[in-house]
Amino acid sequence: MTKTPAGNCDVCVVGGAGHVGIALALVLADSGFKTLILDINKAALETIAAGRLPFFEEGGEALLEKVLAGGGLAFSSDAKSVAQATFVVVTIGTPIDEFHNPEVSNLTRCFDELMPYLRDDQTILLRSTVAPGTTTYIDNYLRDRGKKTRLAFCPERVVQGKGIAEIRALPQLISGTSPEAVVAAKKLFGEIALEVVEMLPLEAEFAKLVCNAFRYIQFAATNQLYMMVEAAGLNYVGLLAKMKRHYPRMESIPGPGFTAGPCLMKDTMQLFAFQKHDFILGQVAMTINEGLPNFIVERLARQFDLRKTRVGILGMAFKAESDDIRDSLSYKLGKLLRFHGAQVFYSDEYAKDPTFVSKEELIASSDVVIVGVAHNAYRQLQIPARIEVVDLWSVLPAKERS
Repeated sequence: MTKTPAGNCDVCVVGGAGHVGIALALVLADSGFKTLILDINKAALETIAAGRLPFFEEGGEALLEKVLAGGGLAFSSDAKSVAQATFVVVTIGTPIDEFHNPEVSNLTRCFDELMPYLRDDQTILLRSTVAPGTTTYIDNYLRDRGKKTRLAFCPERVVQGKGIAEIRALPQLISGTSPEAVVAAKKLFGEIALEVVEMLPLEAEFAKLVCNAFRYIQFAATNQLYMMVEAAGLNYVGLLAKMKRHYPRMESIPGPGFTAGPCLMKDTMQLFAFQKHDFILGQVAMTINEGLPNFIVERLARQFDLRKTRVGILGMAFKAESDDIRDSLSYKLGKLLRFHGAQVFYSDEYAKDPTFVSKEELIASSDVVIVGVAHNAYRQLQIPARIEVVDLWSVLPAKERS
């Protein structure tokens, strides 16, 4: 698909039809920047061009309608379109491979495709999370191939699904491999962000990873304590409520729950790899968070003959009020239950799948109901007394969880 604006554009968002790119593209277009979304996913481009988003973004479709009507947004799947832009925002990050090491090949393949069309007077801004040292690596990659394009790293730090609001409300970290790149990054993000915070590229890389790793470790701490307290026959959520009552020092302890998605574990493992596998806190956090489904299944297996048990999982997205199922631990939970012989049903309020059933049908068909994610729609659900409920999030009405 190629539907580019006449003449040059201000910003080209590479991978702009994805979760990271679309929110930024919409904010840029709404802020007066002539914005081009460049993406190889032609189906997603066609969906966006028709006024719909491929996934949930709060306020996204209303803003999309506005910028489409104003002519500030265009679309292309042709790499040569990048030549039209003054700023090139690349939303390709560094995932981890099967050995939990950063994988830069997706990023270098992207640049290989763009390379013939990049101009020396452009500024490239890396936007997605990358491993420490990646910005310098890409800068050298460009220079070794004769490119003098300015390179910046300006990581996104928004909550998925609330990107539009948070891009405008939160400070933006900016860094560059040259003073000119920093000036250019300030010029762009100074128009859309509350403030900009200048850093060195390595500082900016660590800043994003440390934020996510620290949150991952926090969740692991409460999940470990949950398993300990529950194994002792107590209710952990009830214990937290009593501990926190009028005691401010304990307010920061989060409740238990599945901790997954495309960022927290991955970014923790980026630091694990950087530290040459000597980031013990990160390693233990992964073991705890990834092991929580096993804990639930093992407890159920002691209570029921799972070969004769029907289990429903409410919530397949990786977090509440989202349709994103990437790396959701609800799927790992379902796989473990099926391995033990259980019949398993899935339901979700936002994620769509022809194999899912409604929450009402799931409840009617199940002997055990497990809350996989705390969607608000579950807060008023009436669960019959005959059904065993596993509700880590304490999202169901308290009177129904006796």
